[in-house]
Amino acid sequence: MKTIHSDTHRLHHGQAELIDGMLKPCFEMPARVDMILEAVQSAGLGPVLSPEAFGPAPPARVHTAPYLAFLEGAWARWTALGRSHDALPLVWPARDLRQDVEPSHIDGQLGFFSTDASVPVTAGTWTAATAAVDVALTAARLLQTGERTAFALCRPPGHHAAAGAMGGYCYLNNAAIAARWLRDQGAARVAVLDVDYHHGNGTQNIFWTDPSVLFVSLHADPREEYPYFAGHADERGAGEGYGFNLNIPLPRGTDWSRYGIALREACTTISRFAPDALVVSLGVDTFEGDPISAFALRGDDYRRIGEAIGDLRFRTVFVMEGGYAVREIGINVVNVLQAFDSVG
Repeated sequence: MKTIHSDTHRLHHGQAELIDGMLKPCFEMPARVDMILEAVQSAGLGPVLSPEAFGPAPPARVHTAPYLAFLEGAWARWTALGRSHDALPLVWPARDLRQDVEPSHIDGQLGFFSTDASVPVTAGTWTAATAAVDVALTAARLLQTGERTAFALCRPPGHHAAAGAMGGYCYLNNAAIAARWLRDQGAARVAVLDVDYHHGNGTQNIFWTDPSVLFVSLHADPREEYPYFAGHADERGAGEGYGFNLNIPLPRGTDWSRYGIALREACTTISRFAPDALVVSLGVDTFEGDPISAFALRGDDYRRIGEAIGDLRFRTVFVMEGGYAVREIGINVVNVLQAFDSVG
């Protein structure tokens, strides 16, 4: 299995996020990729390749033009006010406020184009995020050239980024952009399977009305966990896309005995959809030792996940999302990928 990786991810390194009402060091850090890459190479998974450059067109197929313009220029506008620290949102257009008028001030724009305070914008955020998109698209292109699978070692992650908003450490939705690109290259149907601990609300938002992209997510119950306001089982899509969105929320403490049943349901749904390609939003923050999650999966369970996905027999791109138990993150990722490969 080929891994796509860009060291450009290091340009994005937020110094703090709002956690438990306090500014604390970001859990989403460059060391995550270092540990995964080390595990990939130690396991002899396959060659590690640099990404190709795809330009601005693929992100524009998924994200709105105003949002992309904001994100590209946010740091320059922030520092023009004499600020040199990370840019963080401080006010949001909630229920009783106007949501249809973009503010002209950067402080207002940060809230207008975000869903939470875990998205620090730094000098390198735009460059790192666009490089992550190229990583995902290069992996997707390998499917077009005959590969059965590829691993996109993306950072920053993407599945919380909606069409017009950043959130949850995510700025551009790598998995959604790859799925849309595969559709544009001729795939009649694409499925996205999200196994991150947190619901992929951004991906759901992007494909909400699209019957050609099936979105299936296993995640923590949003009544108890981020993102809180998306991920419920009754969210099925809308319009022509109704029925092409499947959420399987699970309670805190979920171990393999319960997770395995949910994964079988997800895989059965994907198999019936019969996609031409599968994009997996691979989060391993379901691990029992993850510092910001509350599932109880163990190392061998990730092999079971890889085998279940491999048994589907679809061309598959794995796109890295979350996972914050840094010491174990690489082992768990490799367990998924090796088990998938073993099914081939």
